[in-house]
Amino acid sequence: MEDIMQIALQLLLLVVGFIMLIKGADWFVDGASKIADKFGIPQLVIGLTIVAMGTSAPEAAVSIASALRGEGSAGIAIGNVVGSNIMNVLVILGLTAVIRVIAVKKSTIRYEIPFTIIITVVLALLGLTDNTMSRLDGGILWVLMIVYLLYLLRMARKGQDVTEDVPELTEKDTPLRMILSILIGGALIVWGADVTVDAASELARLFKMDDRLIGLTIVAFGTSLPELVTSVTAAVKGKADIAVGNIVGSNVFNILFVVGTAALITPVTYSASFLVDSMVAVGAMVLLLLCVLPKKKLGRLGGLVMLAGYAAYFVYLIR
Repeated sequence: MEDIMQIALQLLLLVVGFIMLIKGADWFVDGASKIADKFGIPQLVIGLTIVAMGTSAPEAAVSIASALRGEGSAGIAIGNVVGSNIMNVLVILGLTAVIRVIAVKKSTIRYEIPFTIIITVVLALLGLTDNTMSRLDGGILWVLMIVYLLYLLRMARKGQDVTEDVPELTEKDTPLRMILSILIGGALIVWGADVTVDAASELARLFKMDDRLIGLTIVAFGTSLPELVTSVTAAVKGKADIAVGNIVGSNVFNILFVVGTAALITPVTYSASFLVDSMVAVGAMVLLLLCVLPKKKLGRLGGLVMLAGYAAYFVYLIR
């Protein structure tokens, strides 16, 4: 009975942690974007940096907090990112495509999906070489992220819609209000990450599960909630075309920004057991590419195949 109460408490804390992370990221991005706008920074640059990175803030906070804790929750740091990327493609895009057929831009097929496949392989090679993401590895990922940002900037200048929605200034947005939004949002992200990692680590102990498994499933699902809500809502409203670009962009930032930043702060353990998960992450992107190549669309059949793929992967994880 005591164990059941403990599990219920940790699940509740996990949900609270996720809510803090998601709301904190919203407030932080809102405040930071508006201050940048106030100082005359172009909305294009704000969208490509503050807003785009802000969507990866929950993953970044959890991975950094996990890495700083060391061995006790080390598996959550990488598991959270790899699991989120697998879930983003197979579950979120799969579900979105089942609701509504998704058109895919030529640039996404030609450049962004292949780039995501390459950096997923790079992540695995860097991590599996010595079972650690070192500061040098983090630096390599950050260099690749700058290359990606330059690519997005070039695409945006050519008229391609690659930016996230930037919050607009209103009369209510006083400097004090915007600064408070940043401070409260930042505090919620840091606190929420602590609560999430603590609860996830305790659940792993109570269920006698590997922290890698917790990171790949429960934590990955929680930190992917913003992408899930955005993509499904867009599909219901008939605006599903933004889904593939947003998800691919999120996966790129998860690897380059989240893991890169975590590794620069402190070396991150990359267990050899992540080899299979990394292969699944690569396989998910290859499957997406194969599904969209013929007609530049992700149809319902492709969506069902992706959901079935995740179901098979989940059975492998819990077997």
